[in-house]
Amino acid sequence: MAFYELRQYKVLPGKLDSWVKIMETEIIPFQVAKGMVITGSFQGETDPSVYIWLRRFDSEEQRVALYAAVYESEYWKTQIAPRVPEHLDRAAMVITRMVPTPKSVAR
Repeated sequence: MAFYELRQYKVLPGKLDSWVKIMETEIIPFQVAKGMVITGSFQGETDPSVYIWLRRFDSEEQRVALYAAVYESEYWKTQIAPRVPEHLDRAAMVITRMVPTPKSVAR
């Protein structure tokens, strides 16, 4: 059964604009090219420390394969991962797996 991953990040002070730019110009396109389905990307309307995005997976097997394709790649390890701590409070990340309810339009 398909499920979603809600990823909630706490952005460091003064870093929201640069984080959104990295997400929109590098991370999301890279992950989509690897097969990820990104269904949404959001920033806090009044709180500049909030960044949230959603990914959809068809199965746990697909998630495992896509995680490996993205996070074990040299590009991720050398170009993306080193910049994450400059923008995010990693200890405050909240990642929630969600399954759509029977009448959800997101099924």
